[in-house]
Amino acid sequence: MFKLNIHLKPLCPGLLAAVTVATAAQFLSDHYGGPAMLFALLLGMGFHFLSEEGPCVAGIELASKLVLKFGVALLGLGISMEQIRQAGILTLGIVGASVLITLASGPILARSMGRGWRFGFLTGGAVAICGASAALAISSVLPKNQNSERNTLFTVISVTTLSTFAMIVYPIFAKFLELNDVSSGIFIGATIHDVAQVIGAGYSISEETGDMAAFVKLLRVTMLVPIVLLMLLIFRKDISGGKNRQVPFPLFVIGFVVLVCLGSSDWFPNELRTVLLDVSRWCLVTAIAAIGMKTALKSLRGVGGYAITLVCAETIILAGVVIAILLILKP
Repeated sequence: MFKLNIHLKPLCPGLLAAVTVATAAQFLSDHYGGPAMLFALLLGMGFHFLSEEGPCVAGIELASKLVLKFGVALLGLGISMEQIRQAGILTLGIVGASVLITLASGPILARSMGRGWRFGFLTGGAVAICGASAALAISSVLPKNQNSERNTLFTVISVTTLSTFAMIVYPIFAKFLELNDVSSGIFIGATIHDVAQVIGAGYSISEETGDMAAFVKLLRVTMLVPIVLLMLLIFRKDISGGKNRQVPFPLFVIGFVVLVCLGSSDWFPNELRTVLLDVSRWCLVTAIAAIGMKTALKSLRGVGGYAITLVCAETIILAGVVIAILLILKP
């Protein structure tokens, strides 16, 4: 116990700082509206000095990595095998096709702009799957360089901002296209990046649309596992430093799959599922706060306008693919 206390003590100041910022962000979100993750990012950047030196460095580093992966793993409780089975071939096909096309468009567009295709994978995956959560998970398995934290932070800010914009615009667009409640739910769930904005947009149309949108969004979350594994295969040489040594399998992916299976069991308590999903959300907000602390605001200036264009283009591609399929097949 004494040895455990020795190991934990250096981590406490940084963890406490990240949790405090996350709590403040959640307070602002609850009382004034807006995404908690975006508030956590912005507040975290204001405390960048804590990550440069001093007693908070180790805890902030832990929050940005281990706490992040733990939160992503707990997301597996949000969906069950039964939900996937009941989705139907059409819904699964729409989600799968839109995610893969959007993911592939990222590196292609990035290279066409003369930029690195790894950044294209990061933004494409975040747009295609589940916004900030996907950006955090994908960044954790991409090869690291001096711009990794900056690129992750920019991606989270971009997809969160676009999600808020889409929450307002997409329901109007769905009505303009005269989509029925089911099709509107598929469109919103398959295109808006963050869960909270999906819920807000879906239920603003109807309860049926909201239910369908939330379900389709969870289907997109399940794509996180194969996409992360794909990243490991693509970047295994870079991750291993160009050597042939085996790249360690990410434990949070295993945890995600295990928790999907556990959450699918009839004996798993719903109350526990609710509590753990709340823990997941808090872990992700805390991790975002820590990443914000590790990123200097001035470093975002180096991202460039091309990055904004890239994320917007990927968002348009995702929406375009889903709308095209819905208008052709008319579910």
